[in-house]
Amino acid sequence: MKTMLLIAATVALAVSLPLHAEGNYDAGKAKSTTCAGCHGPDGNSTVTSFPRLAGQHRDYLVQALHEYQAGKRTNPIMGAQAKTLSATDIDDLATYFSEQKGLTLKY
Repeated sequence: MKTMLLIAATVALAVSLPLHAEGNYDAGKAKSTTCAGCHGPDGNSTVTSFPRLAGQHRDYLVQALHEYQAGKRTNPIMGAQAKTLSATDIDDLATYFSEQKGLTLKY
């Protein structure tokens, strides 16, 4: 009985993780107005000292924002901005910026 319960719980968790990890593109776009001052309206900053967010991997953006919140990454502006974000905000922003057209590599 315990084995069946463990299997059922594991399956339920595995099925729910991908759904929970997705952000809302439209909500991210609406929330990105605060980011636009430094990173550009679509995440393509024209200022070299501000990184381009457009086209970055979603997981990377999520991790970076969580690291700013925790103080593992230090930047006075980003640290203050990240502290105001909820987990949903982070998921939404990461989804929005990751789906923008970023830099094109030329070989």
